[in-house]
Amino acid sequence: MLRTRVAVLRGGPSYEYDVSLQSGSAVLRHLPEDFHGIDVFIDKNGVWHRSGLKVSPYQALKNVDVVWNALHGEYGEDGKVQQELQVMGIPYTGPSALSAALSMNKLLSKEYFKKVGLHVPEAVELYVSSDFDEQLFDIFKRVTLPVVVKPASAGSSLGVTVARSLDEIEKGVRKAFGYSSKILVEEYIPGTEATVAVIEGMRGEDLYALAPIEIIPTAESFFDYDEKYKGQALEISPGNFVESDMWALMEMAKAAHQVLGLRHYSRSDFIVSHGRGIYILETNSLPGLTEGSLVPKGLNTANTSMPEFIKHIISLALERN
Repeated sequence: MLRTRVAVLRGGPSYEYDVSLQSGSAVLRHLPEDFHGIDVFIDKNGVWHRSGLKVSPYQALKNVDVVWNALHGEYGEDGKVQQELQVMGIPYTGPSALSAALSMNKLLSKEYFKKVGLHVPEAVELYVSSDFDEQLFDIFKRVTLPVVVKPASAGSSLGVTVARSLDEIEKGVRKAFGYSSKILVEEYIPGTEATVAVIEGMRGEDLYALAPIEIIPTAESFFDYDEKYKGQALEISPGNFVESDMWALMEMAKAAHQVLGLRHYSRSDFIVSHGRGIYILETNSLPGLTEGSLVPKGLNTANTSMPEFIKHIISLALERN
């Protein structure tokens, strides 16, 4: 029997290199027997490798039926690799080039969320410039503390800080500029953190939302990179939300997936604020699939195995690309 040849892209030049390696490894490890996995490694300099050899992207994907994009962050999630795959005419998992770029732009995606009635925290943009001190003080006068300082186009909560003073804003801004030339200073909304994954075409539904996961960070922290990938946060699946909030979170995640034009699967993050309602923070167009990631936890709650999920997503990519 001829097996479907699946090239799994992992690594890449972004700050999420390590997470991408783990996501790609998980996909390769859980591929069902009717698929033949091909490990395509992209190093931090953007050089492609297949079978341990440096090759061009075209050579790396020669005689491949479909690509599983397990890249995160820059290049893999901002539309660049999608453009290359589209030019080569190879089916691939995850968002198109346009929707990937849109979802990576946090400020622009907020505008799309507003179009479908989703509540978003107010935010101010800040760019690298010569009048840094003036911009910083202007933002300090305009915002109400505390605030969240974050890169405008990075994932995995890299470079994110909760700031409660001008000094902390400055430190947070300088940290965020280490990941992006454009950052957001965003209204901090206290409440319970939640995340919801959406999968297309699952269980007879066009968009199927997994049960919301409740995230309880460690004391005086938030759901940052270490909390996500070093197991420091308490993640409850399904979360302890009242039924009305559970349904609202799932419908909002579907709306976010749809308005951004995403494909196959995504994961949206929320704050359930007691007294103010539910706010969407952002949508991840290629969420992590590591052993500690949230999508696998949600799948487990839904009694769906990783091999089942992988087979389903590959079938979508082959059918709809």
